[in-house]
Amino acid sequence: MMEPAEHQSAPQPSPSPAPVYTSTPLNREAISMEKAFESKALPPWNEQITLRSMVVSAFLGLFLSFIVMKLNLTSGIVPSLNVSAGLLAFFLMKTWTSALERCGVFPRPFTRQENTVVQTCVISCSSIAFSGGFGTYILGMSRKIAEGFDEARTSVNVEEPSLGRLIAYLFLVSFVGLFSIVPLRKIMIISYRLTYPSGSATAHLINSFHTPQGAIQAKQQVSILFKSFVGSFMWSLFQWFYTAGNGCGFGSFPTFGMEAYQRRFYFDFSATYVGVGMICPYIINFSLLIGSIISWGIMWPYIESKKGLWYDEKLPKSSLHGLNGYQVFISIAMIVGDGLFNFFSILLRTSYDMYLKRTGRSKASPMPFAGAGVAINATERQALSFDDRRRTQIFLKEQIPTSVAAGAYMLLAGISVVAMPHIFRQLKPKHVVWAYVAAPIFAFCNAYGTGLTDWSLSSSYGKLAIFIFGANIGAKDGGVIAGLAACGLMMGIVSTASDLIQDFKTGYLTLTSPRAMFVSQVVGTGLGCLISPIVFWIFYQAYDIGLDEGYPAPYAKIYRGIALLGVNGWNQLPKYCLRFCAAFFLLAVAICALKETASNKGWWIRDYIPSALGMAVPFFLGSFFTIDMCVGSVILWMWQRSDAVHAQMFAPAVASGLICGDGIWSLPSSVLSLGNVNPPMCMRVFDADTSFKVDQFLETLPPPVLAS
Repeated sequence: MMEPAEHQSAPQPSPSPAPVYTSTPLNREAISMEKAFESKALPPWNEQITLRSMVVSAFLGLFLSFIVMKLNLTSGIVPSLNVSAGLLAFFLMKTWTSALERCGVFPRPFTRQENTVVQTCVISCSSIAFSGGFGTYILGMSRKIAEGFDEARTSVNVEEPSLGRLIAYLFLVSFVGLFSIVPLRKIMIISYRLTYPSGSATAHLINSFHTPQGAIQAKQQVSILFKSFVGSFMWSLFQWFYTAGNGCGFGSFPTFGMEAYQRRFYFDFSATYVGVGMICPYIINFSLLIGSIISWGIMWPYIESKKGLWYDEKLPKSSLHGLNGYQVFISIAMIVGDGLFNFFSILLRTSYDMYLKRTGRSKASPMPFAGAGVAINATERQALSFDDRRRTQIFLKEQIPTSVAAGAYMLLAGISVVAMPHIFRQLKPKHVVWAYVAAPIFAFCNAYGTGLTDWSLSSSYGKLAIFIFGANIGAKDGGVIAGLAACGLMMGIVSTASDLIQDFKTGYLTLTSPRAMFVSQVVGTGLGCLISPIVFWIFYQAYDIGLDEGYPAPYAKIYRGIALLGVNGWNQLPKYCLRFCAAFFLLAVAICALKETASNKGWWIRDYIPSALGMAVPFFLGSFFTIDMCVGSVILWMWQRSDAVHAQMFAPAVASGLICGDGIWSLPSSVLSLGNVNPPMCMRVFDADTSFKVDQFLETLPPPVLAS
């Protein structure tokens, strides 16, 4: 799965050299994963967190933060990087221990528990680059984005990002979510036996690495990832030499002709989005393509033909009263329609599932264990496989006291109530109090829903907060900034809570101590609160974010547009825009309903129903990245047709290398830009008439004088 500008945990293809060790009633013990590790001593929790694991985590966290930040500021599509983190953590830790052994130093063995700790720390660190709102609500507050709108551009509704404020804000909102959900971890993982597909897939990946056959295959995967990484990095470096101006380079090549290029239909040779296309499901990629065709191929040309009738033809392109208004708000309508449907669908499914389990009617899993201690009786223990008994024993062994978690939540919430109005003056203490009262409820709903569906709806809760707080405060008192700040507060808590339970599931399946997992998550979150703002600040100083063609930050404009709707209502929209919004809102709901019905009924057509959310993304951004992602899908499809086994084994590594190589190029590119080092050449394509005019103009210029 994929979530535009709203990082979504998605089950990754697991390169499993050993079988997936899920037990069946007939042969549980014969295929037990934990039997293979039974002879190995289980390290205590404080030995699972080592100095080397924290050093590697910090390095990889910085590395992936650059990649997530670039994705956030370009198209807003951020795939799950769990496979990349797992592979790179295994590679770096193995390299570390092997280098020491060659020097005659024999360090502590590298275990799957330590591997899990590193992967958890890295993902929690790099996730802040998304949940910190650098490509959404934080950037939506800035003057650069506000200048693209006609209203609410006064100082009370504009807040320029500053590094110190960003760090303080993230430290306030990012840790609270960890403590809001800790008391419920046993209910989620053991009582309800929620699957958390991404966490389970990551655990199977890590378990497979530490089997003899898995270690060999992991080395092969890392080798493939490294080659793909180097190729992607060198390709990005090569492209840079030809980008000495706007519209220059391979990224602006009119692949399908000049008219299609004007409609943003072209292949921009981005290794990142080819890699993303190889990771995302086929239906998501082609949903993006369908949305591109509907919007840029049909809708916008038609509305543009009504210029002067539906809207003033003298308006600038950025005005929300013109074509830009249709693009922004129709896209918002589809996103909100999809989000609301999934929100209520998961809420109903969660409530019904909990009702069945509470009444003992669910056949899929046993009744919840009673009490905080989660005592397992003899009958229940006998019904569990060896793996489940072993994992449950370790998971319940080291507890995090509920009183500590509740006390920490109250303390952090109290600090935020006092400090938040000093960071964003538009928010009052009472608003922060209400947010912290509602947040644990939403955090539970989102964590439970993620366990059932692997779909995090943190962005939907954030958008809901924008509407509620923005409408309550109003434009005159800074409702735009207040709504966006409340969005960040809600998203930070809800997103972090679901990520933590997902990581607990990974730890449960790898026999990693919950205490070690929690400490790793806290350390990773702290690193992310420092690293992500610095990475964002590098981009923000090096590029004209939001205005630069290379970094359009589309979701910053969408989030500010949602805030404007909250404070102003629908009166400011151009002619017929509200009707279009209503129609596409209903279309999104209908698509979601059809997909849900088809999935529940088991209809074959369910795999061919497009995603409404995927269709909505290119409505505003354009089609260029959708072409890249479809190319990635085609490459993967051809690979699977020719060699399905190797494709399943190595495609995630190739895709991760493409994403990482192109993404990490953004670091030296930013440094060159900050040092005013510009590319030496501009490669640009013109149509025949323009080329003729350029040639005529060049002939009128005097010949260059060569220095002797």
